[in-house]
Amino acid sequence: MLSGVVRMDRDVFDAVAEAENPRLDAFLPRLTGAANYSKLWIGIAGAMALTGNPRIQRAAMRGVVSVASTSLIANQVAKRWWRRQRPGHGSVSVARQVRRYPKSSSFPSGHSASAAAFASGVAVEAPGIGAGVGALAGLVGFSRVYTGAHYPGDVLAGFGLGALITAIGAKIVPPPVVPDISGVETHIVDAPARPEGEGLVLVVNPASGGGTGERVLKEVEKALPAAEIVTLGQDDDVELVLEDAASRAEVLGIAGGDGTVAAAAGVARAAGKPLAVFPGGTFNHFAKQIDCATVHRTIAAVKAGTVEKVDVVTLNGGTTLLNTASIGVYPRFVEIREKYEGKTGKTVAAVIAAWR
Repeated sequence: MLSGVVRMDRDVFDAVAEAENPRLDAFLPRLTGAANYSKLWIGIAGAMALTGNPRIQRAAMRGVVSVASTSLIANQVAKRWWRRQRPGHGSVSVARQVRRYPKSSSFPSGHSASAAAFASGVAVEAPGIGAGVGALAGLVGFSRVYTGAHYPGDVLAGFGLGALITAIGAKIVPPPVVPDISGVETHIVDAPARPEGEGLVLVVNPASGGGTGERVLKEVEKALPAAEIVTLGQDDDVELVLEDAASRAEVLGIAGGDGTVAAAAGVARAAGKPLAVFPGGTFNHFAKQIDCATVHRTIAAVKAGTVEKVDVVTLNGGTTLLNTASIGVYPRFVEIREKYEGKTGKTVAAVIAAWR
């Protein structure tokens, strides 16, 4: 298998060597020369340092340190461990040949290792800039094949070595964690504790989440004995049941999927009542978002009287949305899928719906 890989490596090199492109002949030898002794990467790092941006300066520093570490390991360890003859100075046309043809082992490519190390080092701190530098690093690696200095396998090995050393460096000295400022400030509301669930009226859909609703019902009965529990039937109008529950509740509770929770949120907003969300669906996106991913967490919040305001969106001034809204093809897809999934199962029903 190894001999087959080597043959393929040589075949790819021969295909590149035989290709003719005057523009690449003029550009790539200069690029590969600029990368000698990592001059190209040091120059880019210097320009990044002059920006005055701390994040970009850190990216430049990590890139340079990655190049230094990789160059040492590639040239003083890897090349001495694996010996491989280079393709030869005459393997490509005269227009492509570099002036100083290297004499060290061909495997791995030191230029490619340094290029990958610098690009990935920059990407650790500044992914956007790292992507641009990565494209340039890829060109440097290709130039090593195009100028006859390396086989493609040498370049790929160099890329892997440089990226690996940078990844290890990032584990040892991780980049600073940027605080997430995308959220909004929390708004905690003073509310009474309810150790037994006093004043909570919980509406449960026992069939939701493949039986999860039934489990929620049992846990709440045990932990919050003073709470009133309303069980939804198949023919019940969910919104009417919720409105009736909210009219006599101090806290409206809901256990169901995201759609049922959204309906309950609209009723709770209209009634001016807090909403206790018990995860009873399949994915429970909203419950997870408000840190109530388990029934135990919601029960604890009710007992302690922990109430927090969150933002919602209304559609057409009426429908309350908590996490998603869909228009166009997808609602029609779901409608058809739900029509068939009771008979065929969800997967087959999804295929039918997609076809329709």
